[in-house]
Amino acid sequence: MAGQSTPYYTPTSKPNATASARKNNVFLTCIVLFLCSFFYLFGSWQPRATTSSTVTSLRTTTINCAATSTFNSTINTDSNKDLDFTTHHSTAAATDDVTVKTYPPCPVKYSEYTPCQDPKRSLKYPRDRLIYRERHCPEKHELLKCRIPAPFGYKNPFKWPRSRDLAWYANVPHKDLTVEKAVQNWIRFEGDRFRFPGGGTMFPNGADAYIDDIGKLINLKDGSIRTAIDTGCGVASWGAYLMSRNIIAMSFAPRDTHEAQVQFALERGVPALIGVIASKRLPYPSRSFDMAHCSRCLIPWGQYDGVYLIEVDRVLRPGGYWILSGPPINWQRHWKGWQRTKADLNEEQTGIENVAKSLCWRKIAQKGDLAIWQKPINHLNCKTNPKSNQTPRFCPTRNPDSAWYTDIETCLTRLPEVSSKEEVAGGAIANWPKRLDMVPPRIISGSIEGVTPETFQEDVILWKKRVSYYKTVNNQLGQPGRYRNLLDMNAFLGGFAASLVKDPLWVMNIVPVEAKVDTLGAIYERGLVGTYQSWCEAMSTYPRTYDLIHADSVFTLYKDRCEMEDMMLEMDRILRPEGSVIIRDDVDLLVKVKRIADGLNWESQIIDHEDGPLVREKLLFAVKSYWTSPADSDQAS
Repeated sequence: MAGQSTPYYTPTSKPNATASARKNNVFLTCIVLFLCSFFYLFGSWQPRATTSSTVTSLRTTTINCAATSTFNSTINTDSNKDLDFTTHHSTAAATDDVTVKTYPPCPVKYSEYTPCQDPKRSLKYPRDRLIYRERHCPEKHELLKCRIPAPFGYKNPFKWPRSRDLAWYANVPHKDLTVEKAVQNWIRFEGDRFRFPGGGTMFPNGADAYIDDIGKLINLKDGSIRTAIDTGCGVASWGAYLMSRNIIAMSFAPRDTHEAQVQFALERGVPALIGVIASKRLPYPSRSFDMAHCSRCLIPWGQYDGVYLIEVDRVLRPGGYWILSGPPINWQRHWKGWQRTKADLNEEQTGIENVAKSLCWRKIAQKGDLAIWQKPINHLNCKTNPKSNQTPRFCPTRNPDSAWYTDIETCLTRLPEVSSKEEVAGGAIANWPKRLDMVPPRIISGSIEGVTPETFQEDVILWKKRVSYYKTVNNQLGQPGRYRNLLDMNAFLGGFAASLVKDPLWVMNIVPVEAKVDTLGAIYERGLVGTYQSWCEAMSTYPRTYDLIHADSVFTLYKDRCEMEDMMLEMDRILRPEGSVIIRDDVDLLVKVKRIADGLNWESQIIDHEDGPLVREKLLFAVKSYWTSPADSDQAS
């Protein structure tokens, strides 16, 4: 398998143990045996007047001690036997005879199935403003109850940073972009693989040179810019090359505008989601990104009362930048090549300039093919007046972070109040990497109910401990390069991602819309990225997106809300072959989860909590098996 340098982790292998720990356990076992034997003999010496119940009690104790010592000995001496932790819980004993439901492979035509962006389903919806490209999920009776197959010949992706430039053809077998974008240097086909030269429509000299040009206009080196959003990302070369500068970009594009563009981005190991700016807000909280970017993304920024640029304003942090290259910027030079009239392009640029001005943005540079605007740090001097006829007006009081199937609006999202011109609305954020461990302003202000600075500091310590424990069970988590794309299904404050930030990987932090509190804004203030999601629906991503999925109390959160089976099938869909899963939850729920994992043909094991066996919360470690569709795809159709 490509990229495989060490044997794959399997959850039935034992956690690492040192020689000293084994000696200590042997010593403790000897003490237990001695004490049990002593009390047994002492009990036998007592006068015969001792009641039979007392004798029975002592015998029971003797048997339990012996059993315990034998079990401890097995843990430390027999490395070939699998441990069955579930047999020590009454729920497991009660369900031992339940038949495990198996899930067959889906037909090969579903190998790239994205349930909520299904092209056939999208035809039912209006084409106006690209509404048909938004999320439209299947009804419950339409959900597939089978496992999505990988294409025949699927290989493990190249390790980062090689994956930035290379991907296996078998993993994403589409050549259309190599022809359509050949001149623009997006992607090339070379034998059994694709190569990504780093080109783009508006950066023929490569993404690095293009980013250098941006860096001459705004500071990309001091850590003030950490999070970015790339609209209409193509194969996400802009985001891929920003990573070497400690800037993490959330890239998105609609499915099938250019075939498999987001799939290529994810295969390269770059954060991306299927998405489009249409009639709904983007699935991010307000004030999330330090920088927003559009390189010929074909979004009509000046149309529809500027609604798309207004949405960019909502997710852009105070003082953040919006970068535009491509039509109509520098139209005086390119108008013939774009096959448009001077008047048309001039009108388009004038429309964009007017919308930006109405948002109180300041144009700080236009050089060559690049134009950059900056959002104000507060609205104290913004000329937008709710009582005037100026467009856009400030939005009525509502939650600016609400972004799950929330209608997009043609009104300006008001920034938090400030007391002076110099004050940053919502609170100033430290430069990267200091912002990672500093208490986010949303927590300091008390805007996240029940979450205090003390809660945050405790969470930081907690997740360092938990991730350290994870690495003793799955030692490949501690091997740089083994995992690249990670998903945290219930991220809370992003502690899991923060504890792994020094490794060559990225984490998509999910805040479920059903969660008690919305913490995604605080996650972005830490310099991490993520999105909203309901796990009663499919995620806006392709199959085989993630190398490792982490799920903390997800099944407790969704108990009685949606089917555990459907959630597990979705996890299987978006997990790569031989990808890993870590699930922590109440033991009763984990027993049920394991039964479904067995039906999915995952190799899995339940182990004790990091604080020991007396804690009801347990952990399930699992690995998805490697399998693909048949060589002859007709057999699977």
